[in-house]
Amino acid sequence: MRTERANGGGQAARRDPKVIVGAAIIEDGRVLACARSAPPEVAGMWEFPGGKVEPGESETAALARECAEELGVRVEIGDRVGRSVRMAHGRAVLKVYAARLLHDDRPQALEHSGMRWLSAAELDTVTWLPADAPIVAALRPLLESAGAPPDGPTPDR
Repeated sequence: MRTERANGGGQAARRDPKVIVGAAIIEDGRVLACARSAPPEVAGMWEFPGGKVEPGESETAALARECAEELGVRVEIGDRVGRSVRMAHGRAVLKVYAARLLHDDRPQALEHSGMRWLSAAELDTVTWLPADAPIVAALRPLLESAGAPPDGPTPDR
């Protein structure tokens, strides 16, 4: 996908949209959702953690960096989840990847106002950012096939 804009000479210049990556971190049949703390117009809405791919950086390297910065965790990046979602009037595109935590790392809300682990049945209990909503639909079957563990005490073995 490319966009065009007029340059100083009146000719159309081509530029690729900015790529934003997100992590659908899945553990025990649940996905990590993070509540935005800013800007004010989206504060309190939920998203997959992630951010911008910097020049010269691969999408997976950017996602690993963003997870470390936003959550203080190391992740293994898996396959894409859902389709690319256009954002910012076509100036950006969101790409979400499945991910799993490494080395027993536990996420911390370093840049978000809250975090929740959601099962497939709980995905609609939060208000997702508009760009993340199509990914939620694609994620549901992945979570259902993973099967969340039953709640309650685990029997001794």
